[in-house]
Amino acid sequence: MNSFYRFNHLSSIARCKHAISEKISSESYGFSVALHTGEVPEVIIENRKKVMKRLDWNKNASFIVANQTHSDHIVVIKEHKHRGWEQVDTAVEGCDALITKKKDIVLTILTADCVPILLMDTKRDVIAAVHAGWRGSKAEILAKTVKKMCDVFSCDPQHIIAGIGPAIGICCYEVDSSVAKHFHASQKVALPQKDKYMLDLPEINKQQLLNTGLLESNIEMSQLCTACEVDRFFSYRKEKGCSGRFMSVIGLCP
Repeated sequence: MNSFYRFNHLSSIARCKHAISEKISSESYGFSVALHTGEVPEVIIENRKKVMKRLDWNKNASFIVANQTHSDHIVVIKEHKHRGWEQVDTAVEGCDALITKKKDIVLTILTADCVPILLMDTKRDVIAAVHAGWRGSKAEILAKTVKKMCDVFSCDPQHIIAGIGPAIGICCYEVDSSVAKHFHASQKVALPQKDKYMLDLPEINKQQLLNTGLLESNIEMSQLCTACEVDRFFSYRKEKGCSGRFMSVIGLCP
């Protein structure tokens, strides 16, 4: 089994590294890399070190982990130091999107059904990593991240490429009307099914990117549902409350 999923267009840019970790049954905790879910920290840290080694990151690279809270809070990372990498209490607090222009800073997102999105402005060399569950999608965190990239670093949305990673798909994500009502403007993303709705979080986030000015050709969708592909990715809903998380990472090479 491959240990990483990658996007084609991001993979073509040598000065940028990215990856999305996958489950590995032979590794401890199935290769979960979450420090906040109760596993033995030393084992999770070892898994994280394996991620860094397998991706051949510079040993001086700083890995940034956020304390994700389903918010629309965005933080620009300017300082070279690990955040949340070996200790939960050093993570970036209350944040669901990270942006940087600094080389050798690796932005990370932890998910197990929510949507991980990786962004890069190929002209300005600005990168971002975004976590979007239904609450974050409702708050348009992805669109706000693109706007912040433009406001802070003068990015042009037409120069931004995006990878929308493995997440629970419309085939498996059943929600009630209290959630679906926030997305009723487009029947394409909230399909009625008896007294419930099937919600398409990846498509919702793709629409946000298009609305901010990204070119559709610059948006790559993994088309992988975590619940359907539970052998490859952790799925909180399919696994009825699993503690495992996989990690999406992106960084600029020195």
